[in-house]
Amino acid sequence: MTNNFMSTTWLLKYAAPFFKSDQEMYSGHQKLLLSGIFFLLAVAGFSQDTRVRASLDTSAMKIGDQVVYSITVDTDPSYLVVFPEDESFNPMEVVEALATDTSRLENRFRLLKQYSLTQFDSGSYTITQQRVLINDTPYFTDSLRVLVADVVVDTTKQKMFAIKPPMEVPSGFNISPWVWLLLGLLILGAVLFYLLRRRKKKKEARKRLPPYERALMELQELDKSNLLENRQTKEYYSKLTEAVRRYLEDEVHLRAMESTTSELIHDLELRMERGELKLSREIIDELKVILQRADLAKFANSRPDILTARGDRSKIEHVIVDTQAAIPEPTEEELLKDEEYRREQLRRRNRKRVILAVGAAVIIIGLGTTVLITTQGFSAVRNLVMGNPTKQLLQGEWITSDYGDPSVTVTTPRVLKRRDFEMPADSQAMLLGNETFIDGDINEEVFVFVNTMNFRQGVKFDLKKAVDGIYANLEERGAKNIIVKEEEYTTLEGAKGIKVFGTLEIEDPGNGKIFEKEYVILNFAEKGGFQQITVIFNGDDEFAGEISGRIMNSVEFDNTIN
Repeated sequence: MTNNFMSTTWLLKYAAPFFKSDQEMYSGHQKLLLSGIFFLLAVAGFSQDTRVRASLDTSAMKIGDQVVYSITVDTDPSYLVVFPEDESFNPMEVVEALATDTSRLENRFRLLKQYSLTQFDSGSYTITQQRVLINDTPYFTDSLRVLVADVVVDTTKQKMFAIKPPMEVPSGFNISPWVWLLLGLLILGAVLFYLLRRRKKKKEARKRLPPYERALMELQELDKSNLLENRQTKEYYSKLTEAVRRYLEDEVHLRAMESTTSELIHDLELRMERGELKLSREIIDELKVILQRADLAKFANSRPDILTARGDRSKIEHVIVDTQAAIPEPTEEELLKDEEYRREQLRRRNRKRVILAVGAAVIIIGLGTTVLITTQGFSAVRNLVMGNPTKQLLQGEWITSDYGDPSVTVTTPRVLKRRDFEMPADSQAMLLGNETFIDGDINEEVFVFVNTMNFRQGVKFDLKKAVDGIYANLEERGAKNIIVKEEEYTTLEGAKGIKVFGTLEIEDPGNGKIFEKEYVILNFAEKGGFQQITVIFNGDDEFAGEISGRIMNSVEFDNTIN
């Protein structure tokens, strides 16, 4: 949709029949010829097998009343007729769709379909053409206009009541219960996270201990347990052998956790024979006996006595101490590998700290955003974080200027720029001048359009009939789902005009996106000319609505006589 969306061409196209000059437009022969053409067209239309007509029982109603919209179809009995659905009567609301009434008219059928329509807003509404399918061929009715008037209230007969005393407004703001619930869940989650994190840190700290110190610490924790006193021999020997096996796997680099007792003893003997581990035969034999006794306790339900179990615990400690002493000193290459490992562990810990800090910040920001949205509303938070171009436009410096001839004074956020449009030759012959001023684009948040016309002497302009062509122009320019309301309008200085307003949908030809818009059009016929001020804006943007209202309230005319 280009910026010439509201160009003056449409006005002259639809309003040209309403301009009257002092001379007659057609000669007598031309009128006779046109009458003959219209007569032949009428005869041809009535000779068709199918006729579709639409009518209203009344063209004026009050808010909340109902009008009956009737569609009459005269057609062949063998034809299939499909009447329009309820949604096609927008902006009127369908209260009830009556059953189709069928009657025979000589060798044809007459079908009558009636709809009860209503509207709860005052204004002038146009029921667009309705499509009736007859044997898959579309037929269209004429568009009809309905005037919906306000219900006049007689205030002299209205009961009067005493003025209520002032009420105290509580200071501050109330927070919804679900916000407190969310806050409680966040606190509970934070506590659980802290406890789990603390427990995990203890386990990681234990794992970071050297294998020798960790093994001794596990034996000390086993001493503090009450497994033997509770006759939990199986669990006691499981923890005892797990401590020595983990030590041998981490320190001696054997697959001790996965190996059987015989495999583990065999690996130790090979290390001892190769000179990689200087252990005595007695130590290996003691470890073998303890591991075999543990296997019996775990798998054969054997129950050694407490003295034997405590003796095995002391022997395991001797095995760990002697093995630590039998390990050769690490080489320089092994020391470098250990240093690299410690650095990698440090990097991992720092990475985890950063992740925790970011997570905590996200939780705090999310909680604060939730509270702000609850108390201030989503729009306020969005405008605070992302900014709003229409808000900046509204709060910026406004400019008051005169536009066109005859001039109209309008206050706008930005200066309107002059645009020139080509006009048909017959339209130019009726005008002394035509000027157009635009700011923005139809797809932007706010689009402002001002157009003025100055007619030649002897040309008479009917403002009401010209305004009636606005709907057709909007539809021709690609607007859909148009709701048109109309009312008289008076400026602060007393200039009278016609205000046309409502909603429409516009499709962007570039990406096919549909924009829902609201529009306000002020139409005046001041000082022998025509002035039109148009604002099209996003209806869901409160700041755009304020901009539109401020522009319309600023319209003024210089009433001094030249």
